[in-house]
Amino acid sequence: MSASNSTTDINPYRADFPILQRPGVYLNHAAMGPWARPTALAVQQFAQENLEQGAAHYVRWMQIENQVHHQLAQLLNAEHVDDIALCKNTSEGLSLIANGIEWNAGDEVVIPDIEFPSNRLPWLAQAPHGVSVHEVSLSGNETSEPSPEQALMAACNNNTRLMSVSAVQYGNGLRLDIATLGAFCRANNILFCVDAIQQLGALPLDVQSSACDFVVADAHKWLLGPEGIAVFYSTAKARAQLRDQQQGWRMYEQPFNFDRSDWSTPKSARRFEPGSPNMVGIFALQASLKLLLDIGVETIAQRILSHSQKLSQGIAQMSQLSLLSATEIERSSGIVSFTTGHAESDAELQKALKTQGILGAHRGGGIRWSPHFYQSSLDMEKALLELARCLAPSDPGTQ
Repeated sequence: MSASNSTTDINPYRADFPILQRPGVYLNHAAMGPWARPTALAVQQFAQENLEQGAAHYVRWMQIENQVHHQLAQLLNAEHVDDIALCKNTSEGLSLIANGIEWNAGDEVVIPDIEFPSNRLPWLAQAPHGVSVHEVSLSGNETSEPSPEQALMAACNNNTRLMSVSAVQYGNGLRLDIATLGAFCRANNILFCVDAIQQLGALPLDVQSSACDFVVADAHKWLLGPEGIAVFYSTAKARAQLRDQQQGWRMYEQPFNFDRSDWSTPKSARRFEPGSPNMVGIFALQASLKLLLDIGVETIAQRILSHSQKLSQGIAQMSQLSLLSATEIERSSGIVSFTTGHAESDAELQKALKTQGILGAHRGGGIRWSPHFYQSSLDMEKALLELARCLAPSDPGTQ
């Protein structure tokens, strides 16, 4: 990242987010990120062009699609743009991997025990092939028990074929040391797969230094893009181990040569894009990625972590609540989760907060808040103030 990006003034970007004009504070980016104005304009302009001219400028559309591939390669620090493909969502990407590997009876997959279903179900579905899934508890700590990384690595053995983890856990926001896990997997000839949906767009992820074999992430959360489009990253060596599950004209080099006789599967990640693309999603994602890359991933991460720390510190001071998220900066992410200790009370608190415009989600056994870079410290203070008000006992004289 350039020095100019590291000192970017965020204030001008607030005008690009009309959601800031609504009452309350939007703290649900871990579920669905709102679009910035440039993203909405890109879709509107694409729709208008299609309305008036159809596909007269399809060549330019393909150039936008190519830009998205390059933007994602830059965001992930991929070795080559050929390592990038676009798919529909994280579930599809993980399923391409799980169903594409030629499993052997006795193979094992290691995953954390608190994974979102998208990073559990595709692996469990391989049971008919003799594959077992080892779900590892990450509840230890750095001092008295194994760290999450140590627990995951200790669960591996000679039968372990693949390890798949979320870079950031969707429930409590736990951030894993992906580089440590990647180095271990590479040294032990274990495929390393990362569900990056709760990290990409919020925190840096370098696929080369982290030795990732596969990375999958939707656009509609921290990337502030649309649903229905996701990045699928794979190294050349890793994707060579996958069987093709789909066939289509667009997965081949020179796809518009319809009368060709050579249909050899390409070595690039293009092979995972069999048919016509989600062009509306591509235009939207291109605009979102441009905004994020212009600001700089490091700058975005600094602001998000600052917001998370402010929320965590404020919540920790409220005696009625318990933090579910880690407070160590290296474990922190854009997710801050907390609980009253009782599911019914959490539900009531969540409902009360929503009436005040504080939008979060109920995940991982508590209430989950997830701020983004374009918001301010004052927004975090406002959310904490409303939280304190919702927790305060009502005055009998006002009942």
